[in-house]
Amino acid sequence: MSFFGLNNKTFKPKRHIPEGSKQAELKKFAEATLGTGNLKLAVQLPQGEDVNEWLAVNTVDFFNQINLLYGTITEFCTPQECPVMSAGPKYEYHWCDGVQFKKPVKVSAPEYVDYLMTWVQSQLDDETIFPSKIGVPFARNFQSTIKTIVKRLFRVYAHIYHSHFNKFLELKADAHLNTSFKHFVYFVNEFSLIDKKELAPLDDLVKTLLAQ
Repeated sequence: MSFFGLNNKTFKPKRHIPEGSKQAELKKFAEATLGTGNLKLAVQLPQGEDVNEWLAVNTVDFFNQINLLYGTITEFCTPQECPVMSAGPKYEYHWCDGVQFKKPVKVSAPEYVDYLMTWVQSQLDDETIFPSKIGVPFARNFQSTIKTIVKRLFRVYAHIYHSHFNKFLELKADAHLNTSFKHFVYFVNEFSLIDKKELAPLDDLVKTLLAQ
């Protein structure tokens, strides 16, 4: 089943944080801090809180944000317009999930994003990786899983900026994209989640944001 429906402008995420859980409390805290407009402060681990819970809440949030951002340009990101998943002429991404695709496969950008978001959704829905019940511990490899997820989510931002930013300008949605990416950059930098070489396609933009 395709993750993004044909001409689906906005995808409504299936992943919700359970009410009454610690993650739900942290989500409310994160939203309140974001409301102040201070993104650097908003990504910092709240005092006395578990880092894995915080990483989980924010990763779900970025997944949902990127769904909506990419959803605004799905009709323009087609196999004809974007035959490869790229971030400018120097960077091309091939899909590999180790299960269905054991070796990297060259696919169009919309196919890549579809595979990627479906894969992330499966990680978020896996109770052994993202436990929703109170008291259930996170797996030992949780943080390495988070690093893989955010590394792949970054590629969607990179493709959007290199191939579809003008469309965001036309739709007057560029401020939303920029704020989301700035929040993402502060978050992955705060917890050292992505290697600098992975950020290279948007290196200048990342450096500008971190210098602000």
